[in-house]
Order: sequence, then structure tokens, then C-alpha cells
Amino acid sequence: MTDAERAQIRASMPVPAWLEGRGGRPEAFCHREMVDGVRHVVDNGAKWRAVPADFP
Repeated sequence: MTDAERAQIRASMPVPAWLEGRGGRPEAFCHREMVDGVRHVVDNGAKWRAVPADFP
């Protein structure tokens, strides 16, 4: 994902509560990695063997 694509998508994603001081704990994965994982599945389908091991 390019930085320009990230800027467009970031506006529609919620801000984590722990970043705003409302409690909670930090997330295990960054949003960019999660969106990259979703885009990979949309592009390639749900072929389990095709999903890279480092995607969340």
C-alpha cells in the first residue's frame, strides 16, 4: 500500500481508544498490516496456501 492510499483509508478507520487516552491496550498488529492482509485476500481469493505467513 502506498502512502497516498494509506492517507485515504486512514480517514475512515477508527482511532484506537488507547491512543486517545480512553484506556485499553495497544493492538497486536498495525492497521496497515491488517489492510494489506484484507487486500491480499480480496485480490487472490481465500487460498490458504497463498497467504504469506507474516500476514495477521
